[in-house]
Amino acid sequence: MDIVEFFQQSAGKWSSMRTSHHLAFKQQEAGKSNIQIELLDKTDPAVIQLCQQYNVDPATAACGARVSWDGTMDWDKEKHDGTTVLVPVANPDNPKEGTLLREMGYAEKAPVAGSYHINETDELTLVTEYESMYSKERLWFESPNVRLRHSILKRFGGFSMASFCSEIRLGVAKPDEQTSDTAAADAE
Repeated sequence: MDIVEFFQQSAGKWSSMRTSHHLAFKQQEAGKSNIQIELLDKTDPAVIQLCQQYNVDPATAACGARVSWDGTMDWDKEKHDGTTVLVPVANPDNPKEGTLLREMGYAEKAPVAGSYHINETDELTLVTEYESMYSKERLWFESPNVRLRHSILKRFGGFSMASFCSEIRLGVAKPDEQTSDTAAADAE
């Protein structure tokens, strides 16, 4: 699987359940959200604009995605929502790795670029270094309609947080997205 295939498989509406462990405070919290992932062609104006913002030739973009979320966390009960655009730019020598441009970062609400790598078992790992912290996130599919995420966030000179998310597709994947093994398992 390459990055375009991973984004294609991620497109759709997802219900996400998150558990976060705040290591410095020795506390955990749960949260839930709805996530919408819309695949964007590399010629989409939002993809071109983000590439230009990073001084990257838009022709080198693999694709793009618009990600929207709406959720809550147990501690603050505040609504957490937003939208960002993601653009992967594959390494020309290895399409399973490259740079991920973000309109808005996960840990800090500012534009940020990180790196990605897809391993031999089709797990996507994202690594991002912000001004004051580092994040590493791993995403993989248990089946076409179940996606899992694990992330670690380390603040330089400070606390760390680890989280795990299970995401269930709202609706079902298209039949051509299911392999014969997962289609049989989903039918049971």
